[in-house]
Amino acid sequence: MGFEFWMLALCALLLLVLGLLSFLWLDSDLTLLRAAWMGQCPEQALADKVVWITGASSGIGEELAFQLSKLGVCLVLSARRGQELERVKRRCLENGNLKEKDILVLPLDLADTSSHDIATKTVLQEFGRIDILVNNGGIVHASLFENTNLDVFKVLIEGMKMHLHCYQGSSGFVGALRTELFDYPGIRLSTICPGHVHSNIFQNFITGEFTKTRLPEIPLFMMETSRCVQLILVSLANDLEEVWIANQPVLLRAYVWQYVPFRDWILQGCYGKYISKALGITWYV
Repeated sequence: MGFEFWMLALCALLLLVLGLLSFLWLDSDLTLLRAAWMGQCPEQALADKVVWITGASSGIGEELAFQLSKLGVCLVLSARRGQELERVKRRCLENGNLKEKDILVLPLDLADTSSHDIATKTVLQEFGRIDILVNNGGIVHASLFENTNLDVFKVLIEGMKMHLHCYQGSSGFVGALRTELFDYPGIRLSTICPGHVHSNIFQNFITGEFTKTRLPEIPLFMMETSRCVQLILVSLANDLEEVWIANQPVLLRAYVWQYVPFRDWILQGCYGKYISKALGITWYV
């Protein structure tokens, strides 16, 4: 074998090593990363859109409203806490490029399905259309399946039914819904799968009987909310169907789960032990 062969082999090895090392610095999947580099920018693609955000009173929803307020969109802010929504509105007006008429505060409980039609009509009456619905609102369930009241599952599913663009939802649920909407090409569904992000979500876990509990945060894995929202905006601007957003090693786990599932039982076991410890669950065999 000649010198050229070994040089090519060495270059290939170096590229592989560099690729693996660079992956360790990623905080999103490769599709989203490519869109961030080469796709449409949110400033152009989202201008003049009417964006309805549920769960807009804190966390990802609040930061999304704040960053969108700088892009010249019309905002609808929904959550159960009306006072917090007013605070978010003031923040958007003070630091964004919007006027009072561009923001509608619309308190809403997603679990109360009887209020959805009225809320939708209110938005249409105010702005005439809904371009994007960010279904960010909801609650998080943290208990063993066998210990969970069936009413908990009903509330969780009912809260997911308002989908145009869907975030923090189940990719399987949205995939099935996307199939049902085949005859409605004007409605596009997206699933955003964020990892651990700084928010109040850890204060609002419900157990199997609707009682609230708190899980400890994982500061080493936490992504800044502003960075998560920047990536969400890129996904919105480029109509990506499913994206993963997370710091390492959470992103690596997502790739292992997707492409090397037979190895995932090791990671799943470690994560399961953490959750069990946080919830005070003891397993008996």
